[in-house]
Amino acid sequence: MAEYSYLVLNLPRGMSRDAARRLLTDHAEYGRWELSRMRLYADGSRKATLRRKVIRAVRTQLPAPLSPGYPPGPLIPPPRLPPLG
Repeated sequence: MAEYSYLVLNLPRGMSRDAARRLLTDHAEYGRWELSRMRLYADGSRKATLRRKVIRAVRTQLPAPLSPGYPPGPLIPPPRLPPLG
């Protein structure tokens, strides 16, 4: 079953439907939220509940060592050559 995170937005009664639509559209487009529930109260205010899937990274195991000396020790830089001429 999918796991979701939720965001609750309380929209005041003075906010127009168009402004509320723009706000919810911005959250959907840029934050990848989807509208889960919209509630309209008697005083004209709205409560919007948004949700989005929680994506969890799966831990992978490290590969087995290649040889007893793996990982190699510190790398020694090659010797510097004297300048020509």
